[in-house]
Amino acid sequence: MKQVSSKSKIIVAILILIIVIGAAVIGIKGFNFDIRNQTTQEIELYIGKKFEIEDIRPITNEVFGKQPVTIQKVEVYEDQVAITTKEITDEQKSNIVNKINEKYETELKAENISINTLPHTKFRDIIKPYILPLVISTVIILIYIGIRFYKIGLVKSMLKTGGSILLTEIILFALMAIIRFPIGRYTLPLVLFVYLVTLLIQTINLEKKLNATMLEEKD
Repeated sequence: MKQVSSKSKIIVAILILIIVIGAAVIGIKGFNFDIRNQTTQEIELYIGKKFEIEDIRPITNEVFGKQPVTIQKVEVYEDQVAITTKEITDEQKSNIVNKINEKYETELKAENISINTLPHTKFRDIIKPYILPLVISTVIILIYIGIRFYKIGLVKSMLKTGGSILLTEIILFALMAIIRFPIGRYTLPLVLFVYLVTLLIQTINLEKKLNATMLEEKD
């Protein structure tokens, strides 16, 4: 028992350390957002014909090098491209325009192309649409768990499950801040995956305790 207790203390200490370091990183540096959610610059080029993003990628790689770049089709007819990256210089803009003209036989002029600055997306704006549905779903799940495992303790089973989910998500965000995991399109799927895994583990543990309790009652 002492060995188990000692391991538990070490695990708890590690988790607390992760949360503290994560909170410090968030306070000092904030989260690391992907290119779509950072303060970026964008140019839009009207090609006038359908194109493939894979054909634009070699051009942006040549002009921007290792700079992260996103390429999107815009407009209904998908004949206009939006190129977004951290920073676009006038020279880079001219190079992009020239190479697009060469490849697609267009007559774009760099001086007519504006470099638009896109503002940084705040973390709360990313998660805001999902907070209410997630809270409502969690409340319903916890009520079900309380009813399902009432023999163990209605409030106890609800608090333990809810606390485990909350703690796991806090640790997840702390780790994401520490390792500088980019906040963006993969954030919500990862959060939901961890949420479901935690819920599954807690349900399995409660089922085991319920079965043990029922066996004791039979004896």
